[in-house]
Amino acid sequence: MVAGAQSDIVQVRGLVNRFGSHVVHDDLDLDIRKGEILGVVGGSGSGKSVLLRSIVGLQPPAAGRILLFGEDLLSLSPERRTHIERRFGVMFQNGALFSSLTVIENVAVPLIEQLRLSRSQAEELARSKIGLAGLPPDAGGKYPSELSGGMVKRAALARALALDPDILFLDEPTAGLDPIGAGAFDRLLVTLRDALGLTVFLVTHDLDTLYATCDRVAVLSQKRVLAVDALERVQDIDDPWIREYFHGPRGRAANRAAESRSAK
Repeated sequence: MVAGAQSDIVQVRGLVNRFGSHVVHDDLDLDIRKGEILGVVGGSGSGKSVLLRSIVGLQPPAAGRILLFGEDLLSLSPERRTHIERRFGVMFQNGALFSSLTVIENVAVPLIEQLRLSRSQAEELARSKIGLAGLPPDAGGKYPSELSGGMVKRAALARALALDPDILFLDEPTAGLDPIGAGAFDRLLVTLRDALGLTVFLVTHDLDTLYATCDRVAVLSQKRVLAVDALERVQDIDDPWIREYFHGPRGRAANRAAESRSAK
């Protein structure tokens, strides 16, 4: 994490999310610190993606307050809300690219819509974002259906980076990738955070990604944040789900791999 960067870029207080009679979050609190990569984990149905959608304003909560950069998105004027929205980028679980547009056109969309750039200006900037995401130049002219799973993830990342955001929200960015592709994405994420000073909110179930990238880990359980701390402290908490997740066979393997990387 960036040295000395302890200010909270996002504050969630008393969050309640429900769908009909089903309560997903109840009095949930969470802070996201400037410059950190925060991993968010939890069992199926714990509301990881719902929490992400609530923070970025796509899922209005039933109760509670969410501040981004000190402001409540839902109470802002449309003009002010648009200004705040330019400061974050979102990468959805399956990429959510427009299938009828090429990669370069996908990345150019927010530049045209939000910054009112001409198509030629937007596509010129889009090329730089495509390169930043680790894609080869010829990927820009391809459609999503012509890309591998790993390239789709990187194209979606390029679009999330289009407006030079302060914070990235990533929903299962390595899901469906082979170990080599997932490892490459993890390294890219850390490089981008360090080079650009990004803050990252990372929903994942990938233990290798947690060990390779995250400064802190938040565990969602029982409709709240059960714990949020450095991974080495979270994994030692005496809780049944935490024990099973971090100390099962896959957790032990991920931990050994992380220790091996640190020893090199």
